[in-house]
Amino acid sequence: MSNIVLELKNAAIYQRESLILSEVDVTIHKGDFVYLIGKTGTGKSSFMKTLYGDLPLTEGEGSIVDYNLRTLKEKDIPFLRRKLGVVFQDFKLLNDRNIRENLNFVLKATGWKEKQSMERRIDEVLDKVGMKTKGFKFPYQLSGGEQQRIAIARALLNDPELILADEPTGNLDPQTSVEVMEVLQEISKNGNTFLMATHDYALLLKYPSKTLKCDGERVFEVVQKSL
Repeated sequence: MSNIVLELKNAAIYQRESLILSEVDVTIHKGDFVYLIGKTGTGKSSFMKTLYGDLPLTEGEGSIVDYNLRTLKEKDIPFLRRKLGVVFQDFKLLNDRNIRENLNFVLKATGWKEKQSMERRIDEVLDKVGMKTKGFKFPYQLSGGEQQRIAIARALLNDPELILADEPTGNLDPQTSVEVMEVLQEISKNGNTFLMATHDYALLLKYPSKTLKCDGERVFEVVQKSL
C-alpha cells in the first residue's frame, strides 16, 4: 500500500472552459501537513474543488486516496468524499439541529446504522476538538471558532485519509485562528494528512510546514523564507 495520498502529474485545472492552473505536479504523503497559498483568484478553490470531485480533471494524471480523478464517475463521488474530510471557511453547519444531530446526520448519510457506535463516534470527534460539552447546543449558540471546531469534528467522523481545509480560519479573528490551528496541529500529530488553503501568512510563520503556492497559472512548492 503506497503512502501517497494525493498525486497530480502534469494536470490542468479548468473551471468550465477557462484554464485556471496548468502543469500541476503535486505529491502529498500520508501524515503530511501542506499549505496551499496564493492571492484570491489564483486558483486555490478550483484546485480544491477538483480534488473532491466538484470540478472534473480532464487533462494530466491525478489520484487521490486511491481514486483516479481522470476516470472518476458521478456515482463514485460520494464514496470518494467518505475518504476525505472537507472543512470550509463558512462552516456549513445545519442551523435547524443541534451539534450532535449535525454529526449524526453525516454519519447516517455515509452509511452508519448502529446507534451506539454512532453515539460513540460523535463523542470521540467532539473530544478531539475540545467540544464534548457543547453537543446539545445549536450552531447559532456557538462562536465562530467553536463552529469551526465542530466543522473539523464533522470532517473527522469517517476517519478520512486526507482532510481538505479551504480557508478554515478565513472568517475568524487572529486569536481564534490560532486556537483553531492548534486543534488542526494536534489532529495532524495523530497522523492525519492535511491540505490547507489559506491566505493567513501569520499562521504559516507560526506553524511552518510544506507550502504550495498558486501563482501565474502554476502550483509550485515554496521555501517559507521566500514568502
